[in-house]
Amino acid sequence: MVRVKNPDEIRDMIKNHPMSLRRVFSIAAHIDHGKTTTSDYLLRKAGLMSDADAGKKVMMDSDEEEQERGITIFTSVVMLSYEFEGETYLCEINDTPGHISFTGEVSRALRGSDGVVILVDALEGVMTQTETNIRLSLGEMCKPVLFINKVDRLISELRLAPQDVFAKIDAIISGVNKLIRDNAPEGLGKNWQVSFKDGSVAVGSAKDGWAFNMTTLQKLQIKPQDVFAKYDENDKPWLRENLPLEEPILEMVIRHLPNPVDGQKIKIPAIWSGDINSPEGQSLINCDRDGPLLGMITKIFIEPKSKRPTLIGRVFSGTLKSSDSLYLIGKKTTSRIKRLGVMEITDILDVDEVPAGNLFAIYGFITPAGETFVREEDKGKLAAFEEISYVAEPVVSRTIKPKNPQDIAKLGEVVSKWIMADPTAAFRHDQESKTYVLSGIDPLQIEILVTRIQEQVEIDVSDPIIVYREVPTKQGITVHAKSPNGHNRLMLHIDLMNQASIDLIKSGKIHNDQDRRERARILQEEAGWQAKIARRIWYIKDSNMILDATTGVQRLDNIKAYIIQIFHDFCEGSTLAKEPLMGALFVITDATVHVDPAHTGFTEIFQMSLAAFHTTFLTSEPHILEPMLIVDIKVPSDYVGNMSKVITQHRGIILDMVQEGDNTRVRGKLPTAETIDIADEIRGNSSGRAFFGYEFRGFERVPTNLEAEIIESIRVRKELAPQVPDVSNWDRFMYRRT
Repeated sequence: MVRVKNPDEIRDMIKNHPMSLRRVFSIAAHIDHGKTTTSDYLLRKAGLMSDADAGKKVMMDSDEEEQERGITIFTSVVMLSYEFEGETYLCEINDTPGHISFTGEVSRALRGSDGVVILVDALEGVMTQTETNIRLSLGEMCKPVLFINKVDRLISELRLAPQDVFAKIDAIISGVNKLIRDNAPEGLGKNWQVSFKDGSVAVGSAKDGWAFNMTTLQKLQIKPQDVFAKYDENDKPWLRENLPLEEPILEMVIRHLPNPVDGQKIKIPAIWSGDINSPEGQSLINCDRDGPLLGMITKIFIEPKSKRPTLIGRVFSGTLKSSDSLYLIGKKTTSRIKRLGVMEITDILDVDEVPAGNLFAIYGFITPAGETFVREEDKGKLAAFEEISYVAEPVVSRTIKPKNPQDIAKLGEVVSKWIMADPTAAFRHDQESKTYVLSGIDPLQIEILVTRIQEQVEIDVSDPIIVYREVPTKQGITVHAKSPNGHNRLMLHIDLMNQASIDLIKSGKIHNDQDRRERARILQEEAGWQAKIARRIWYIKDSNMILDATTGVQRLDNIKAYIIQIFHDFCEGSTLAKEPLMGALFVITDATVHVDPAHTGFTEIFQMSLAAFHTTFLTSEPHILEPMLIVDIKVPSDYVGNMSKVITQHRGIILDMVQEGDNTRVRGKLPTAETIDIADEIRGNSSGRAFFGYEFRGFERVPTNLEAEIIESIRVRKELAPQVPDVSNWDRFMYRRT
């Protein structure tokens, strides 16, 4: 069991410690660059780990799957107090995953943080996930500092001369600063640059437990070359004793990352859509513990043995109390807190109240990560926070089915819980086959979820399947469909959603739960919509919309819910291959609804609406898109030809090649479908000397010569007729005047 050093002291600090002496930050990096090992030394500094264990025990990888795989899967949260220059600082730390599969954990951790420690491997340099983490950090208004780890590898493995090591470090700092300049919010690109000279960069080795920054060198009156001498003498204990890793990192955090008050002044305008000049807005800006309660759930921790969920998040305004009933704005429900505290890796330290500027842990109910909450009495008075933005979409799926058919309901409950914990994954229930289709960013994310689910329900699992997208490429014809009984009619057409509208949906700026006038204003100002049309949007599903552009139609509201449900299902599986629809706008232009509800049942509206959706979609020159990945490979220059061959043999293209010392950085783009086993090929064709990573890069049209073959293979796999249906399949539901 993990125990905090002084529980009563921590409780008092949470409630009463000065804001200037608090830091809430994340630690983020590419996979295996040393985040969790570095975190061990911070635990050691707080007295939670012995000197012997630090750097070896990987305490923040508390999950059995994490320990077995040797990677961080979930964000670990810990609260620690530190003594620095005569002051006691309260630090709340998120150690985040580095694998592309778990970038959602990084996004959610950053939402609750004010700053971030970016780690970079000195040998590998800036990799794809490093770039992604920097962009995510800046998007969430988290100020960065930099720790360049694994410098020991340059010294003892590569045997580089000091000047060559310094050159590599300078190149990494320059690369990080370019990313900051290119991605920082306006006005912050220059102020947020990192520099060894000002102490916002540290270098060291988490494996050997040492690090230094400029302040360290000045304080001890030593030179960087002294580190090389100690390696020549094999005197690592001297380095650990005189240059303890945690000291320069903590100094960077304390001197360069903002406290919660300063952090929220920058963060709130970017994540909250309400009026900043209102009393509620000022309470958020000033991190006011006496203001109205407003907070966000950023993570759901599911206890490995009991499977009970704990909700972790941040209070941005007001004070959260153990006696509170919370109104969940997105879910539109009220839930009562059963236990309130702060998280210590896998344990909760109970606290009776948590004021603004703190992370918290709640037990008693479950809701999706990303939920905004207020007090029950403030229901309807406060705006929700913006949705958390994710860099990848679900593009790989597996079907899961309970071995015991009686467990289908239990399976639904279990899967739902894990999807709430990780909203970057998705699932849907196929009523016909009695299976769940589980979709995720890549096979590893799905594999982890399947392992979790199997611990509670025995299931059969299919092989990983790539999830494509179906899109219209032009406006479809206006179709006039009728219900089987002939008493109802629906006229609509499909159009293309403009990219600005799609971006607003993905960023969470527009969504189903917001006021329709506010949504219309945003669409008018940022996506060129006419306000009166935008106010008539019925529903948003993924990057698709349906809207009512009718005039004078009576009783349309009587069947609105049915049409929305049918639209929702059509977006999950469209006409070409029952793959998800993307970028479509359905416009209803006319309708006839029978006066007698007996003639407007679901079956009648279902057949009519589905016929209209399929027919207009088939006339929009639809195509299928496949998910694409950027592969970033760093390899000795002798292997560049091999790497180029691997990429191009998998339908990939080379984007660029850049010489970096003795290595070459090769960046290519290729379909996700071609990357299932490509890691083994990269290792085999580089004698294991390649460093590589992936980054999701959206969807692109399948090559024309392969499209029909891919569509047919998907349809056969789903046990559909091999041929795509044509409009004649629904001709009997088309209304024609006689």
